[in-house]
Amino acid sequence: MKRPISRVAAINDLSGFGRSSLAVIIPVLSTMGIQVCSVPTAVLSTHTGDFKGYSFVDLTDSMESFIAHWVQLKLEFDAIYSGFLGSPRQVEIISRFIDDFAQKDTLVVVDPVMGDDGRLYDTMDQEMVRQMKNLISKADLITPNITEASLLLAEPFPQSANERELKNWLLRLAEMGPDIVIITGVPDPIKNKHTMVMAYNKADGRFWKVSC
Repeated sequence: MKRPISRVAAINDLSGFGRSSLAVIIPVLSTMGIQVCSVPTAVLSTHTGDFKGYSFVDLTDSMESFIAHWVQLKLEFDAIYSGFLGSPRQVEIISRFIDDFAQKDTLVVVDPVMGDDGRLYDTMDQEMVRQMKNLISKADLITPNITEASLLLAEPFPQSANERELKNWLLRLAEMGPDIVIITGVPDPIKNKHTMVMAYNKADGRFWKVSC
């Protein structure tokens, strides 16, 4: 019997200051009428993108018992969304989470949060990049920014947008597992102070882009 309210497992960090992660995901999805079931991966004083000296509380040691309780309850989800993961071990935990909870019709979305502006975040390293490649293979849809796309493909960070090259990146990322690949934060070479979202759908071979 189908649930009257869609249920999403939202796996991400909680930042005390900054409009990001669970602080945004919970109210937005709840407003859409979706039941949000949160798996906090870390608690931070601020998000990691624009601030230095932030406080970081790693919740890795709590996650397995947290998830084990959900397994006992036999919870089911219409979608699983994964965002900021604080360690390679967390990637392994969430990989098992997908194996345990994803059913035939479960939408699995992975945002491979690792870096921005051509560099890794302070909490990330090359082992995280390697583990993230394994995680995206389990996803139906991934949403890397252009930095994360370059890291996943082991390509140099592009200083300017080349649409032909980015289409090749989309195809290569799709070959790693996901059906839909969406690259965000691509500089728009035509419109100053604009960025683009470029995407590819494996099912029909369609590319599209949106400038904003």
